[in-house]
Order: sequence, then C-alpha cells, then structure tokens
Amino acid sequence: MTLQGKGWFIWQIPKCEGGSPTAIADQAVAAGCTHVLIKVAERTFGFGFDKLGRDLVPSVAEALRARGLQVWGWHYVYGDNPTGEANVAVQRCMQLKLDGYVIDAEKEYKQPGKAAAARTFMNIVRAGLPNTLIALSAYRYPSLHPELPWSTFLAQCDLNMPQVYWEQSHNPEQQLARSLTEFSKTSLVGVVRPVVPTGSAYGVPNPAWRVTPADITKFYAKAMGSGLPAANLYVWDYARSPGNTDLWDAAKNFNWPAPQPKDIVARYFDALNSGDPAQVLSLYQDNAGHVTAERTIIGLDDLAQWYRNLLTVWLPGAQFGMQDGSGCGNSRHFLWMASSPSGGVVDGDDTLGLRDGLIQYHYTRFHITPPA
Repeated sequence: MTLQGKGWFIWQIPKCEGGSPTAIADQAVAAGCTHVLIKVAERTFGFGFDKLGRDLVPSVAEALRARGLQVWGWHYVYGDNPTGEANVAVQRCMQLKLDGYVIDAEKEYKQPGKAAAARTFMNIVRAGLPNTLIALSAYRYPSLHPELPWSTFLAQCDLNMPQVYWEQSHNPEQQLARSLTEFSKTSLVGVVRPVVPTGSAYGVPNPAWRVTPADITKFYAKAMGSGLPAANLYVWDYARSPGNTDLWDAAKNFNWPAPQPKDIVARYFDALNSGDPAQVLSLYQDNAGHVTAERTIIGLDDLAQWYRNLLTVWLPGAQFGMQDGSGCGNSRHFLWMASSPSGGVVDGDDTLGLRDGLIQYHYTRFHITPPA
C-alpha cells in the first residue's frame, strides 16, 4: 500500500467541520481525496484530545476508513527525548491502526548532536512499526538546511514529504521543481526516496500573504505532470474556515485521475512489505511453480511454508524494494533488495511467468547477508 492522489493535513479536528467525523469523511470524499493525514502526537504526548481528555482521532479515522480513504498520522518531533517520542509514535500508530506515519522534523532537529537522536528515534520506530509506511516531512530545500540529519531519517523511511510552502511568493511550480531536483541528489540527502510533496493552503499575517486558488491548481498540475503518485495540502483547518473556502474548492475541482491498477510486481512488493504470507500467496496460481538454484516446489502449501520462513525466520520485519525491472504481458524480470534487523539482500534477481494475471512460475535468486 502506498499513497496515490490528493490528500489533506488536519491539525486541529474541532476546527474541521465542527469536529464531526461523518462531515469530515463526507467532505474528503466529495473533494476527491484518497487519504487524510491527522496530527496524532507532539513531542512525547498524544495529540487530538479535547479539553476533557477524550481522544477525537479514532472516530474520525474510522469514518474515513469506512469511506475507503487511507488514514495517516503526523507527529511534530523535537529530538530532546527520542526514545519517548518514538514510543508514543508506535503507541498511537498501533492504537489508531494507521496506514502510515509522518515525522515532522524541523528547526529543533537542526541543533548540534541531533543525528544521534534521529538514529535512536528511527531505530525504535522502525522496529515497532515494521509494516507501516513512514514518511519524513521537513524543509523543501535540503541545501538550505544541511544541519538536519536527512540521511539518518530517510534511510528508514519509505517516502519523502517535503513541505513545499511558497510563502511570500506565488510560484509553486518553480519551487516544487527545485525541491524535486534537490531531493534526487544523494550528495544533499544521502538517501533518495519517492517524493509526495505538501503544498500551501493557508495564509500568514506578518507580512500579510495568502495562497491563491491558482497557486493550488498550479501546484497540483506540476506534481502530477512530474509523475508524482500523490500530493498533499496543508492545512484543512484554514481552507475550510470562513472566507477561505475558495482554496478548498480549488483543490476539490482539480481532477487527479483515479490510480490505475498496480502491476503484479508492485503488488508483490506491497504484499511482501505487509509481512503477511497470505497476501503474497493471493498473487499465485494454485499450482504455481517456485524455483531456486537448489530446488523446485509446486503448489501453495509448500510455497506458504517458504514465505513463512522468508518473512518470519530469515528476514523478520524486512522492508523489500525493487531496484530495476522490465517485461510486459505474461513475463516480468526484476532486481530487488531487502533490509531487516536480521540481515539484508542486495542481489535479488527474480523472473515471473504469469497466467490470467497471477504468478504461474517464479524463479528467484538471492543471498542473505548478516547485519552490518
């Protein structure tokens, strides 16, 4: 599972549709959203509670999921207590059954010595959320913020969500283009991840500036034209407030086409990263053949045991990724890698033969190396 299409960040639930879960879900669907990102934590504390201590997030998350939307949580982190921040992140994600988790790391993480805090934080979060998509939300231009420990965060993230906020300007296309260019350079960020940018949908008082509906349209058009799978806007609370709904309407009226069905290889990696052998087996014919240099097995029973070993014994909690791929029709070839606390793979080399859209034949070759 990943992100595709339009999404909105929510900061304060009571300021969104009066806090009504049903109204929030209705508006999200009407606006063509595929996902909503809700603030769920700040520092070492949960976020999204009312004055009486009631957690407002679960009912909103349930209403969104019931309408077919993904629900992500975002968390502003400081790095002063990385273990505490990581623990609340894991706790909130598991409690709320979130589809993804966003790390909002800004000026606090530019202070000296914060790379060690980022490493501690990411190790705990990734270990606690091995099958949850994780994204980094930070500055739009890493060249201007080299102090941030980019590579330490991104090494264990699945997505990069730069905050492409064009305050005091109205040139989102140029700013997004520069952001994409900078995040494609390992010399700046260490690790390159797929980008899902977040654009401006707010105003500021001093000096007075407000995004325009045209800005939002241009931002979305540039994101889609750049081949990005998804884009977000910040923030729902402002764009649905009186006098600002023209911003919401601009986003609503932008047509981001529905995602096309994923190729079998993409679905295969989604299934591997779920950690659930049953999801992987659902991609195979009942009498599929699975071949390695040592042996050939036929049928789902033996294949189920092989995937249980792969996902729970050999590479527990692994994240799998494709490096290169080719093929069409009933044939696919791809190179892949994986990393887990127990070891990794850097030389995966697989070939698939398909029948009726499912895997009939699968040859795989790889070596597991011990952890560094």
